[in-house]
Amino acid sequence: MRTVIFWHRLGGVVSLVALAFGLASAQAAEFPQIELSAGIHRIEAEVASDQATRMQGLMYRRTLATQQGMLFVFPQRARHCMWMRNTLLPLSVAFLDEEGRIINIEDMQPQTENNHCAAQPARFALEMNLGWFASRSLGPGMRIVGVERSPAPQ
Repeated sequence: MRTVIFWHRLGGVVSLVALAFGLASAQAAEFPQIELSAGIHRIEAEVASDQATRMQGLMYRRTLATQQGMLFVFPQRARHCMWMRNTLLPLSVAFLDEEGRIINIEDMQPQTENNHCAAQPARFALEMNLGWFASRSLGPGMRIVGVERSPAPQ
């Protein structure tokens, strides 16, 4: 969003341009949602499938319900990395292959810029509250069902 304010001062025009990052810092964007499962555990995931939503992610959120998370859909397999700039919640991220199998899980602390990367090329990343995967004994090789129904990446 771009806001331009003009006013006249001593016969001249002074302009202020305020670029609001979609007011994203104050509001969460609307993300499509998908239901996933990990064994008997149901996940309500918001989906970030384009560059803008992948960049926004869970930034500025103050709460995340136990069964909620965010699924990042990448356009190609790669050793994608995540960081926590402007993210206020501690999170765990599971990097997933094309079939939704967990490659590795990384724990991430709020408001840090440390890279947390896939151990092998990944197609998806699923962020949940810190410790969510460990508390359910979910680890590498286990499958997150439903990622195949996610929107196509852009």
